[in-house]
Amino acid sequence: MVVVSLQPTFHYMDRAGMATGTRKVALRLWNGRLPAADPERLVEELYAEENRGKTDPSGTQDMIGLIYPGVCRLDYDAAHRAGVFPSHVESNRDPAVARWLEEVIHLLPVMPRPSGYSPLGVLQLDPAWVQRLGRSGRDCFAAITAQDARSLGASLNETMACWEALLPHTVRHPTITMDLVGLLRYYQSRYAGAMFSGCGGGYLTVISADPVPGSLRIQVRVT
Repeated sequence: MVVVSLQPTFHYMDRAGMATGTRKVALRLWNGRLPAADPERLVEELYAEENRGKTDPSGTQDMIGLIYPGVCRLDYDAAHRAGVFPSHVESNRDPAVARWLEEVIHLLPVMPRPSGYSPLGVLQLDPAWVQRLGRSGRDCFAAITAQDARSLGASLNETMACWEALLPHTVRHPTITMDLVGLLRYYQSRYAGAMFSGCGGGYLTVISADPVPGSLRIQVRVT
């Protein structure tokens, strides 16, 4: 899995796959300022706080994306701490890579996750598709570090194909009133690639070296 730490240059929608819920917990936990401490320990602390008393805990990717600067590849292994925390974090804090990523990523606001929505209603956890999903994460990180927009777009398209195969409710669900699949296909056919920021909608992340009308730009935090 790949996460990118962002500066909050505009107000992100809640329930949109942008870690806003985790960020609110972090703001409360640390009084609005990230402590100068080992990031791995901070991730564990934030994970424990956010999931306190929950029967269906969230994953650690949002915590890592908030705490670790730059672009990170997270390697998960079910044999390592029950697969909850990554066995390895590969970080890239190269300012040139960050500036390039800011130029090719375009965010289009789509819709927050609807009330009552869950992506877990249908589980089709085929090991072959799980393997493809993991491979798409490795391809994504490699494309970013190589500053290759075409390969980055292809990795996002592959990720969405895996999401649809493994968890069909990520894009189709009775509570979703928008044609997410049609919107996704439209942008995938016209640009290097596209994927949603989260299950059930959120933002559409479009990869393009050229402007994308109506899109918002990101700022990557590398320090």
